[in-house]
Amino acid sequence: MAEQLYTIPVHDAFAADCECPLCLMWRDLEQSAIEFTMGPSYMEDDNRAVTDKLGFCPEHLRKLYANKNRLGLALMLKTHTDKTIADMEKLAEKGPAAKSGFLSRKSDGDAPLISYIKELEKSCFVCERVDRIFERYIGTIFHMWKKEPEFKEMIKDCKGFCTHHYGMLYEAAASELGSKQEEFISLLNEVYFAGMKRVNEDISWFIDKFDYRNQDAPWKNSKDALPRGIIKTGHTMVET
Repeated sequence: MAEQLYTIPVHDAFAADCECPLCLMWRDLEQSAIEFTMGPSYMEDDNRAVTDKLGFCPEHLRKLYANKNRLGLALMLKTHTDKTIADMEKLAEKGPAAKSGFLSRKSDGDAPLISYIKELEKSCFVCERVDRIFERYIGTIFHMWKKEPEFKEMIKDCKGFCTHHYGMLYEAAASELGSKQEEFISLLNEVYFAGMKRVNEDISWFIDKFDYRNQDAPWKNSKDALPRGIIKTGHTMVET
């Protein structure tokens, strides 16, 4: 299969022995984004301006802290909280949202302060960096589907997808393939349900192994059934 630069991560993920190639791509992007965030980039004014505005979600704050670059994280948190304090002090002075009518208990909407907090809680520098590139990977999957016959075999031979990414591909097929989506959806369904049922059976045997009557029976493929089952439900934990 002839590879171009943008197809390499997709090709490598589908060639890997994993429960969801898209989870693998997402994890690689996430790790790269964390390394970028905690690398020399945190000293650059333009990056700091973005991290000051967006902040980080709780999950990525934990992962940034685990990166061990405590000085870099402290510098980002300092300027981020400087901006948050300054912005929110101004908004707090405006008070709560105005009432919508005479003697009404309903307001015209959230107070500016509350709207600011809600927007802040929805944003994350790492998430946005990952999601922006991941969208290109989704487009690349459909590009390879249309242009490279061998890629169809790679999808057929993979172990399936997690529920979240199965849904993402299912939904994207309409806009990416239009009236030609039937073949893709058919294979997507086949691979997804086969993978789910396989892992479901492994989890079932994992449970049965706790029955004393099966204590001497082989584990088959069930020893790592739990982490694989977690991946299948749409959580991108590292496979063991």
